[in-house]
Amino acid sequence: MPPRLFDRALLAARRARARARPRPGADFLLTRVAEDLDDRLSTVLRRFERAVDLGAFAGAGAARLAASGKVGQVVTAGPDAGAVDLVTDEETLPFAPASLDLVVSLLSLHLVDDLPGTLVQIRRALVPDGLFLASLLGGQTLHELRDSLAAAEIELTGGLSPRVVPFLDVRDLGGLLQRAGFALPVTDTDRVTVRYASLFDLMADLRAMGATNPLVERSRRPTARALFLRAAEIYAERHADADGRIRATFEIVSASGWVPHESQQKPLRPGSAAVRLADALNTREIALGGDTEGET
Repeated sequence: MPPRLFDRALLAARRARARARPRPGADFLLTRVAEDLDDRLSTVLRRFERAVDLGAFAGAGAARLAASGKVGQVVTAGPDAGAVDLVTDEETLPFAPASLDLVVSLLSLHLVDDLPGTLVQIRRALVPDGLFLASLLGGQTLHELRDSLAAAEIELTGGLSPRVVPFLDVRDLGGLLQRAGFALPVTDTDRVTVRYASLFDLMADLRAMGATNPLVERSRRPTARALFLRAAEIYAERHADADGRIRATFEIVSASGWVPHESQQKPLRPGSAAVRLADALNTREIALGGDTEGET
């Protein structure tokens, strides 16, 4: 069993609280990845009859799927009982093998303890030639906040407690997709920099996203306001622009993978090329050992 990093019950409670107390403009990341989902679906020339929006925070993925005209039935599935069709944890999926044509997940899977296991379950639930599309937060996300909180805590207490999620490195995700059995895996990143008046405005947006500290190893003691005040000062000293506004980085990692199917494009066998590389480049071929082509 992988170590428990995230308090899953707390995550569900904070998502429910965020849904009940919306903050205007705080859904900017969700809006961005939903628009990206539109773009990625627009390049796929087929229809998906059965789809799942996994995680389903605010139903953004389901809404885009329904509007795309390429999806039949859409089911929302996630831990927020008041906002989904099917209540489930992303780590224990209830779907039968080969029962889905499409699974999408927006800003959810970076908060599971066993991402490789979840990807295997998604792969198993998809039919041959089924598609998986996801957006996760990557390793550079909130590095300024992590730096400022750590510096303030060390300065004031002499210790350090985990306060920011250890996000995924994009270099690992493609390998995880392959290990899970996906074909044609593709990953890319989109780095978004958002500016705030202060650390406290950033934290207000994070609360509205349901994205405050969900770590199992978080300190259970109430955090002294002095720590946040000092962290705000350090943040302004290290990560502010000339006008005094601070920067917050969000790295969005997008991933896609297909369940293998005989109709999919496959790499050519070694030696099966019909055209020589030298001819394509209009150059001379040099044989091993230094002999030029046609010379003895």
